[in-house]
Amino acid sequence: MKSTFPRSSVLVLGSNSVQSLVPSTLISQVEALLESHRIEDATDLAESQRKKLQGSVSVDEADELRYVYQRIGFQCFAETRFAEAANCFFIGELDPRLVISYYLNLRGSMFTSDDSMHVFVGVAEHMPTETSVEDIVRNYSPHISPNTRTAPLTAELRKILVAEANERLESFLTSWRERRKAQGWIDYAVGGSAKQVKVVDPTLQACPFCYLETPSFTKLQRQVVDTVLVKLYAELKKTQELYNILLEPHDIVVDEVEPVLKRNGQYNALCMLYRKSGDDRKLLDVWSKLIDGEWTDEDIPDPLSNMVALLNEKRDRTLTQHWGLWLTKRNSERGLQLLMPKDTGKRRERPDEDLALLEAIKEANAAAGMQYLEYLVLQRKSSSRQLHDMFAASCIKRLSAVLAQESVSKLWRAKAASYASNRTNTSFLSYFASTTPDSPHKRTRLRTVLFLAGSGLYDPAIVRPLLFEHQKILKLELAIVDGKLGHHREALATLVHDLHDSISAEVYCTLGGDIVPPKMAQTLAENNAGLEIWVTAFFGTKLKNGAAAAGMTREKSGVDEGKTKLLKVLLEVYMSEGKDNAQRAAHLINSQAMNLDMLDVIPVVPPQWPLSLMSSFLARSFRRTVHARHEGKIVKTLSSGQNLEVKDRTWLILREEGAIIEEPLEQGDGGGEATGPESFDEKLINGEKFALHLTDVPGANYEDVHVEKVDRVQNRDGKQKSDLV
Repeated sequence: MKSTFPRSSVLVLGSNSVQSLVPSTLISQVEALLESHRIEDATDLAESQRKKLQGSVSVDEADELRYVYQRIGFQCFAETRFAEAANCFFIGELDPRLVISYYLNLRGSMFTSDDSMHVFVGVAEHMPTETSVEDIVRNYSPHISPNTRTAPLTAELRKILVAEANERLESFLTSWRERRKAQGWIDYAVGGSAKQVKVVDPTLQACPFCYLETPSFTKLQRQVVDTVLVKLYAELKKTQELYNILLEPHDIVVDEVEPVLKRNGQYNALCMLYRKSGDDRKLLDVWSKLIDGEWTDEDIPDPLSNMVALLNEKRDRTLTQHWGLWLTKRNSERGLQLLMPKDTGKRRERPDEDLALLEAIKEANAAAGMQYLEYLVLQRKSSSRQLHDMFAASCIKRLSAVLAQESVSKLWRAKAASYASNRTNTSFLSYFASTTPDSPHKRTRLRTVLFLAGSGLYDPAIVRPLLFEHQKILKLELAIVDGKLGHHREALATLVHDLHDSISAEVYCTLGGDIVPPKMAQTLAENNAGLEIWVTAFFGTKLKNGAAAAGMTREKSGVDEGKTKLLKVLLEVYMSEGKDNAQRAAHLINSQAMNLDMLDVIPVVPPQWPLSLMSSFLARSFRRTVHARHEGKIVKTLSSGQNLEVKDRTWLILREEGAIIEEPLEQGDGGGEATGPESFDEKLINGEKFALHLTDVPGANYEDVHVEKVDRVQNRDGKQKSDLV
């Protein structure tokens, strides 16, 4: 190894010694220059030595240069010559943590009492004794009355010097970070986890001593440098540099930079940091403050869209519900987009969770709550009875709000009167839908009718009282609910006497209590925009436009009394009105002769009715009775023939079996021998007895023998035969 001890060319020989005249070392020369406050000369000397040794420098010579530059750097630092100090620190490869330790407002809590670093002893002895840059600046400031701290001129001077110190620290740390790249080691790290990848970039200038050894960049160094740089960029308003460091791999300590970024309004940088570290909750919190206007940042033009996009991307149910509710209070449309996903995949029903979320949405926005309830019932097809009860109440509430308008109530009364006066072959619902102009109130009523008729999950006993306020107008709705309750007579009376809708009354009987058949619902959806989803949800019909869905289970109204009983009730309702409905009653009797019994109809018909009104019914009933009688005779004859055939096929089998007798009981089993048919225990064969009649067999004497089920039997030859069942 090449020695760093100076060589001498002059030797002095004495009687007792040998003396050498040696030149001063670099360190001693620099120390002397610094003692005499000749900092520029010391810098020039160190620079000339560095250039002379570049390319053929030993480890000791490199350490000597590091020492010299660090010594000069701290001398400049103590005299507030921050630009020169930063340059010397960089060339001398000073640990950046040592410089940062003087910046109390930047170092934060990244340093602890357990941290340590390697420093030359001579450098440590000449480091500034002040604890911070502010103290160094204040001690160096000239004394001006009344004192250095409060005098305006010194205060302005301190402000300039501290700003200069921050600027030079930023340049030093930036150069240090670029050196880390130049040495070929870039640390891909976010939030403290690092992965080192070797790279080569010959365009970057390496450190002066890189050909000796690669500097060691510890994780703590990387964290401190990156974190302080972010703070400096934020304080100095260098936004683009701040974005650049956040986009690159980094080791930023998020907790340290959060307050600084918030204080300086760098909210976009904060969002970038949260997004890269995967902290979605804090990211959403920043966007929420921007949406509320509490914070502003021109680099985030649409935080609302950013929030919705992130929540849709993450698909986190907890996050989506929390921020969806928050957003619903401010923008119900965008909030409901989050809470009501468009996917049509099957989802396991969670009625308790749905109800809890519905109540939360109602508290945030009542109108949005109604929309979410409609989404659960129509799109999610929830089978929760409680949700259907709430939806029924909501539909009727909207209907009542519509009827509060006098023009609407007058129009609907006029429609009912017009239908009653004009005997048409269409139902009242079809007439109302076809003759009423398209309007929001018309769609409201049609939707309510479709729900009340199609859903079998709401409680009609709860819904019926809600219709009482407008019962004179909402006759059709009342009839539907009465049918759900099984009050068939009341429902049919409403349809016949109040609405004069015999078509719906007969449909009611045919469908067992339903007033709106699926075909009519399909027609309504095709002719009225906005009803498709209602029809597919409750009736499951396929529309011409291709929309189709499996409808909800539609329960039969009340007790299934049968079509015949409902027709009989309808006939009685017709008869209760007198002559006004005689033609309708006659038409019902004649058209439903197949489903009406003559014995039920004759007592109801008034005696004064002419026979001609019922001629069709009587003729068809008699014809059906005669037909049934003749059919019975044919069936009886066919049965007799089949019985005769069976007897003929079984006669030979019974003949070969012969007589069957019972074996005698063992002693003690029954208390004596059986003496005749009276001794048989009928419980052994469950009360069943068999009589075998063997007659008409030539050459043998036979008698009737009554037998019951036995375990073993014998034929006439005394041989055991199979069991008799």
